Amino acid sequence: MGKGMTIAGMVIAVLIFILFALDLAVGIPFSQASRAMDIAFAVGAAGLAFLSWSTLKDFD
Repeated sequence: MGKGMTIAGMVIAVLIFILFALDLAVGIPFSQASRAMDIAFAVGAAGLAFLSWSTLKDFD
């Protein structure tokens, strides 16, 4: 169960990162409403991905 939740966290982090990096770069889907929000969410998603990856390594 824990390994699956860790992988799910990683997938969600990648999706969030792609979503907000895409908005930062080309303005889709949020029409670049706030650059600070895009950067903050992209950094948060990268942090979540790192924490999920390091936790996944501990399972092996």
